[in-house]
Amino acid sequence: MKANIEDKRKAIMDAALKLFTERGFHGTSTAQISKEAGVATGTLFHYFPTKEDLINNLYFEVKGDLSQAMVKDLKSQVNFKDKLKKIWDNLIRWGLDNHNEFLFVGQFCNSPYISNFTREEVMKEYFTIHKLIEDGVTDGAVKNLPLKLVIAMFYQNSRTVVQVISGYGLSKDKNKIINEGFEVIWTGLSKN
Repeated sequence: MKANIEDKRKAIMDAALKLFTERGFHGTSTAQISKEAGVATGTLFHYFPTKEDLINNLYFEVKGDLSQAMVKDLKSQVNFKDKLKKIWDNLIRWGLDNHNEFLFVGQFCNSPYISNFTREEVMKEYFTIHKLIEDGVTDGAVKNLPLKLVIAMFYQNSRTVVQVISGYGLSKDKNKIINEGFEVIWTGLSKN
């Protein structure tokens, strides 16, 4: 029984991700999500009482997956630059492998439909990354810039790199483009 519950919930989340990314929040009805998921509208409302609940749950899940992906194998890196490069590589590769999720995060990161509570809970998932950047500033590895600015620069540039690789058919050059993208970021952040 539990597998069936999780299957329905996942189907709803997958359908919502696809439709929100394609049509936006207002362009997507709960009826469309239900139809795409292959469940009754009442079933959708059983799991998510409102469309706002659904988008907040989806945002929390996708951002949680992203945060875990970004810190994968981070402990194997020795110095600050290598750690930051590892986070960058992980972020770009996750964006390329999870294109709809990456688009969804970009589309809804500043959306008024994502509650402050959801944003605060999601930010807890990024503690390791925030701490690394704060330590880089304290240790003098990077310029003393506001954390939010560094995060925004990092993320917006990653969106550009993912778009260039996937949107312009440059997947054969992806490693080169990922490295060049990081060097642009590093040049902007580094004190040296």
